[in-house]
Amino acid sequence: MPNKLAGESSRYLQQHAENPVNWYPWGDEALARARAEDKPIFLSIGYSACHWCHVMAHESFENESTAEFLNRHFISIKVDREERPDVDRLYMHAVQAMTGGGGWPMSVFITSEGMPFYGGTYFPARPGHGLPSFMQLLQSINNAWNKEREDLLEGGQEVVEMLEQEYQGDVVTDSSPLDTGVIDSALKIIVKSFDSAHGGWGGAPKFPQPMALEFLLLRYHATGDPGILSMVTQTLEAMAYGGLYDQLGGGFHRYTVDTHWLVPHFEKMLYDNAQLVRVYLHAWQVTGNPLFRGIVEETLDYVIREMTSPEGGFYATQDADSEGAEGKFFLWTPEQVRDVLGGPSTHFLELYGITEQGNFEGKTILTFNGSRDAAQAYGERDAISGARKLLFAAREKRVHPGRDEKIITSWNGLMLAGFAEAASVLDREDYRQIAERNAAFLLRALRTGQGRLWHVWNAGRAQGEGILEDYTHLTEGLLTLYQTTFELRWYTAAKELADAVLRHFLMDPKQLSTEKKNLPGDTNPAIYFAGFYDTADDGGELILRPRELQDNAVPSGNGMAVKVLLMLGRFGAGTATQQTDFAEVAQRSLASMNEMLEKYPLAFGQWLVALDSALAVPVEVAIVGAPDGADTRALLDVAQTGYHPYRLVAVGAGDVPPLLAYREPVDGKATAYVCKNHVCRAPVTTPAELRKLLE
Repeated sequence: MPNKLAGESSRYLQQHAENPVNWYPWGDEALARARAEDKPIFLSIGYSACHWCHVMAHESFENESTAEFLNRHFISIKVDREERPDVDRLYMHAVQAMTGGGGWPMSVFITSEGMPFYGGTYFPARPGHGLPSFMQLLQSINNAWNKEREDLLEGGQEVVEMLEQEYQGDVVTDSSPLDTGVIDSALKIIVKSFDSAHGGWGGAPKFPQPMALEFLLLRYHATGDPGILSMVTQTLEAMAYGGLYDQLGGGFHRYTVDTHWLVPHFEKMLYDNAQLVRVYLHAWQVTGNPLFRGIVEETLDYVIREMTSPEGGFYATQDADSEGAEGKFFLWTPEQVRDVLGGPSTHFLELYGITEQGNFEGKTILTFNGSRDAAQAYGERDAISGARKLLFAAREKRVHPGRDEKIITSWNGLMLAGFAEAASVLDREDYRQIAERNAAFLLRALRTGQGRLWHVWNAGRAQGEGILEDYTHLTEGLLTLYQTTFELRWYTAAKELADAVLRHFLMDPKQLSTEKKNLPGDTNPAIYFAGFYDTADDGGELILRPRELQDNAVPSGNGMAVKVLLMLGRFGAGTATQQTDFAEVAQRSLASMNEMLEKYPLAFGQWLVALDSALAVPVEVAIVGAPDGADTRALLDVAQTGYHPYRLVAVGAGDVPPLLAYREPVDGKATAYVCKNHVCRAPVTTPAELRKLLE
């Protein structure tokens, strides 16, 4: 008989709807029942592409005796972390505070008020490796709840107080400076920890670090240091040649289980591909390496083909498994290749390392083993494109990995930015259309009539209150789309979302008060708690409002908030109701992060990107003219050619964005106004004049 998850739209929750465990979704019903029956809550958090989540489900949640004990002594709640990242984040912080580690599946025991008092991750069916069995754990918790509850609750209260202190944030003043030395200190640590043998950072499992790579590209742009660029290109080439990248279908897997990018965990996540597309795009702008452009186009084409809904949204994930085996869809034997290619297969087998022994459970993950000279490697890949297409077509006949068709606002915002920027940089009209269709869908289906966001669209309905990163990541996507199409609707929507961020997520609303300025003769600067909560001020469902500063799988919502507020500030924007400078709020948040960025730069890459932008000399280009006019386009081509991360461009004939205000065309021609470091030059009307101003 199905449990309470049967009516849920989440694929992950549906996978547990037939468990003998009497699961509830997160909500008032489960909490109220726990209060009424005086039972603790077992909270299990995971996601559909999580291998060990499925292992624990099979071992324990499908076990009748385990389920019977859970149902008798606990109220059990199952949460899809991708659907409720706020719940996941709060209790992950609690588990980390209690155990020093975390991960999924997450197993937490909480009170009916939501207070966590014990937690961990995977617990096996039988004890081993220093872990009790799951049943032993349940018996211990049940015994302690009945006999030592006061001690349990005392420990839980200590965890809550610790998190409350952590979430409170740091105090800054209007005069708190941005520390230019932070950039240099962070860069030194990133360089020192770089894996010079294989590219990237860290040991196994090895994840891409898109924010660190973006930061290095910014540093190369600022300094011209070839050593910095070399770290970027080595890493991007290694990932593109290795098993992390799908050599036939495009797109990146989640991570590799080794240090040299060979054996991936085969799931594909929208957010990884969204971030990596932009890193490769920027690297192509800097280097002209055709391999990098090829990776961008292959990855975006994969998203179009396999991860785009009929409505225009982008799906969340593809599983690692198919037909019950990890990676089966992606693996090859020499015989399978020969069956497809016939006689001329030897070169392909050598080029992609396909052997009888294989490199993964007797079969081969395709890796490119050709030239390591970028231009030559691109030529080699291009020369065998026909063979790759034949093998891809043959692979399409296999059973595909499962797909989680949730459309998550924040992840879609990241991919929207990827398509929009690629459309502009690569002059791809098809990418522009996909970006516009996606943006229109998100604003139609995932935005309320009051301008608030939903977190996820699934099975035809929007649900889950939007969290900070939904607002910030979609804002960045819309601003990127505006700078591709220069249609005001995208800028206007972005600014409205930024207004909502300040109204509902800002830790210290005093920053929005027009009375915050010091009175004459007052030498004490106004002080504030800097930064943003992850949940809105009118949510109120959780025991605490979580606040995540670090980048995780997606960029930090706090870090992205700083980035987009700086962008809007340079467009001349302020809040709708008060003359609050967006950039001021952003800089206060940055000023509170100096110590963390210096010590742990790889964990705060989005913040470093934002800090680099805040410290850079801004260049604003306002082109007054019809966006589709030939003379306007000629000026725009000059303004947008190349990698210029500190350059902001606005086009139009009105006063929105404010960067365009009070500027008129000269002699009836499209006219460019260039301001650098808050100093404006005389307007120009020809591409040659504009090029000279921008040199």
